Amino acid sequence: MCRDAVEIGFATVCVNPVWVTLCAALLRGTKVGVCSVVSFPLGATTAEIKGHEARRAILDGASEIDMVMNIGALKSGDLRAAREDLEAVISICRTDGVVSKVIIEAALLTDEEKVRACLGAKEAGADFVKTSTGFGPGGATLADVALMRRTLGPSPAIKAAGGVRTLDALLALVAAGATRIGTSAGVGIVQEAQGRIWRIRKALD
Repeated sequence: MCRDAVEIGFATVCVNPVWVTLCAALLRGTKVGVCSVVSFPLGATTAEIKGHEARRAILDGASEIDMVMNIGALKSGDLRAAREDLEAVISICRTDGVVSKVIIEAALLTDEEKVRACLGAKEAGADFVKTSTGFGPGGATLADVALMRRTLGPSPAIKAAGGVRTLDALLALVAAGATRIGTSAGVGIVQEAQGRIWRIRKALD
């Protein structure tokens, strides 16, 4: 994975915390960063533990943190707990100069809850809001990304993840407002794009 990321030029490799040290060593001296996840995939640990998990991942070499928000607090209307949960991780990322992303697991939320989740992440200072973990009942959708962009305005950035496996799907999500794409099919998508470019060039000869 790390070799592919360097060869193709991906932004990061996204791994569970146990792999951060190894990936950071493999990628040292390259332009590819290491992204690690916090409270993945349920978001159901306490804010204090999320903070410790983020701090450890950063010490191990993570340059980006994808945290799963406290979805239960959001859905039950406890916005104060949801906000404290976000700030526990985002404040650490800000202090250490690390990119913070908040996963809202959009497939579990109503549109009204998606708006509240996005605004909460923005107010807490997140660098990105991310659609999905990839382990929920659904992944990134065009409707969700478009709603998130309308809600957030030009910032924070949006990471669309979950079920993105083709070039056309990627391009559609970017057109809807996604800034970054999270996918385990990145190599195949790039190969698809290269093949399409080759066919266009041949047609133009």
